[in-house]
Amino acid sequence: MELIKVFICEDESIVREGLRDMIPWEKYGYEFVGDAPDGEMALPMIRKLRPDVLITDITMPFMDGLSLSKTVLQEFPNIKIIVISGYSDFEYARKAIELGVEQYLLKPITKADMIKALEGTRKKINEENEQKDYVSQYEQEFKKFERFSHRAFFEKLVEGSLSVQEIYEEANKLHLNLSADEFNIVIFTVQDLMQSKYTDDASNVSEGLLNHFLQYPDYILFRCNLLSYAVLIKGDADRLPQLQEKCVHLIREHCEQADSPVDWYVAVGTPTKRLSGLSSCYADANRAFAYRHIFPTKHIFDAAELNSEHYAPDENDINKIDAGKFDPLIVRYFVQTGTLNEVEAFADEYLSGMDNALHSIMFRSYLLVSIRVNVELALKEANVDQQQIAGLLPNFDMNTSPEEVRVYLKEMLDVAIKLREAESQKRSNDITDSALQYVNAHYSDADISLDSVAEAINISANYLSALFSNKVGLSFVEYITKKRMAKAKQLLRNTSKRSGEIAGEIGYKDPRYFSFVFKKYQGVTPSQYRNGETGEE
Repeated sequence: MELIKVFICEDESIVREGLRDMIPWEKYGYEFVGDAPDGEMALPMIRKLRPDVLITDITMPFMDGLSLSKTVLQEFPNIKIIVISGYSDFEYARKAIELGVEQYLLKPITKADMIKALEGTRKKINEENEQKDYVSQYEQEFKKFERFSHRAFFEKLVEGSLSVQEIYEEANKLHLNLSADEFNIVIFTVQDLMQSKYTDDASNVSEGLLNHFLQYPDYILFRCNLLSYAVLIKGDADRLPQLQEKCVHLIREHCEQADSPVDWYVAVGTPTKRLSGLSSCYADANRAFAYRHIFPTKHIFDAAELNSEHYAPDENDINKIDAGKFDPLIVRYFVQTGTLNEVEAFADEYLSGMDNALHSIMFRSYLLVSIRVNVELALKEANVDQQQIAGLLPNFDMNTSPEEVRVYLKEMLDVAIKLREAESQKRSNDITDSALQYVNAHYSDADISLDSVAEAINISANYLSALFSNKVGLSFVEYITKKRMAKAKQLLRNTSKRSGEIAGEIGYKDPRYFSFVFKKYQGVTPSQYRNGETGEE
């Protein structure tokens, strides 16, 4: 255990040296770091040594103990002060109490008196540190997992359905600071290469990124759909490019340094100076994000590059068609991984540069057959029923015009993704139901975690996290806490078990942390709840 640093300020050398030498400091959890004969000499030493406890006389030359205490508490509000005085005058004690000193001892000070004061002070410091640890642990558990209300707010924000006043009002309710000169949005996804079996590679990367972004107030993280996140970047106009670059660098660094390879992509939107412009900013980022289906080996996309020569061929004739973009596997990959709101951008980009070639009946026929075949193959791989595929996918004929090819492609992809998502939803429900059954049976296990549940049901931890919060409406930690608190309330009202017993029974190793979480959740302590108080959930 770390020792508590103590400093003595006393003008009488006999008293100062006596205090220093008569107390076995380490025995009682303290480290003596220095002393001074008056407040004037003590102050710079205290600033340098940063003691946890100051023992000071009141009456000293140059700068008395009360003046020293006032100055020190203004600069170091967490320091504990023990005042020793030869005056029993209540006025001195009153002033010391008003300043916030911890103990007021009258001279002559016995060894027993000082040890008692030190033990009381150490107990208070330990309790305060413990409380800080609990607050930090609680915030870490809940902050790094999305709140459902945050996601709902973000969805409304990027839809453009909120007025500027409503944006600020909603943000204030969620304690989100949106004050800035300029904004941008970065979308990213990190996925395991194999999601159908247990692995925690993407989960570890995602958790590392979440923890990292929480450290920076310029970044606000939201989950924007099942397996992707959006980072709202805010800052001064001259700093925004640097913040964007740093954001992308953080994502790239975490993904490239993963223990095993992960599938990852990043897309940067276009900056906006207005909160009302975030919907178009998000649309730009999302359109750039869709390009991962066209260029699956490229990991980072910027909306500003969408119209650059890198993404479009120079000529529009058959001989100059970009063979890489025309690869039929791109369509299959998009059906496997794309989303409905990416269909239009994907279709436009996939067909860009083919306008003249589409006037060739032979080329047009080949393209339509290729699209149909690869969509069907993708749906079969996703275990979609063959009858549904045959009955619901739109048909084409050889008389389809060049203009109708684009419409056909969009309609085909739209139907295919809906079929894939319906099948995926069935499997997702099975996975989530398995996870819930496991959690409901093991929530009282102190070591239960998202990772242990994912391993138990043999699924990617990152994928389970996304499915769980999407279906349940709570993060994994929030759900576990809700289950534990419900059981705790039942035991408190219906049994005579002590709080410590209940803590162990519902999965908390530390009874005091259980009491802390219970009060946060219920608004009253466990003993108050047992006595009939209810608080607020």
